[in-house]
Parts: sequence; structure tokens; C-alpha cells
Amino acid sequence: MTTNTQQVAGVHYKDKVIQPWDYIAANALGYFEGNVIKYVSRWRDKGGVEDLRKARHYLDKLIELECRA
Repeated sequence: MTTNTQQVAGVHYKDKVIQPWDYIAANALGYFEGNVIKYVSRWRDKGGVEDLRKARHYLDKLIELECRA
């Protein structure tokens, strides 16, 4: 059994063709980008619009950090 075939607390990632953490790792995305991907990919199956708000919150933080640089 691999980590992709077992999921803690729900099945909202298990049936995805590409699991978000595999996409995040393969593209070497950072914490904020990774959370945007995570929440956007699961919103229909888990948190609804609240997950879209969470994704926006991480995106807003990333923009804030990039604008300071």
C-alpha cells in the first residue's frame, strides 16, 4: 500500500487522476502555491466555496510577498 492509496480523513483526493501533492512535488511548488492547488482541486468534493476562499487567501498572501520583493 502506498500513501496515494490511503487517505486520512476523507476521499476527496483519492479518485483524482493526479493527486495534488504529486503535482506539487513534481513541479517543485512552494508552500503558498501548493495550498492554492490543494484547495482549488478539492473544493467540489470537500469544502465547497469555503475551500475557494482558502485558496484565495493563500494566493493573496503570495501576491503580498511578491509585491514586497
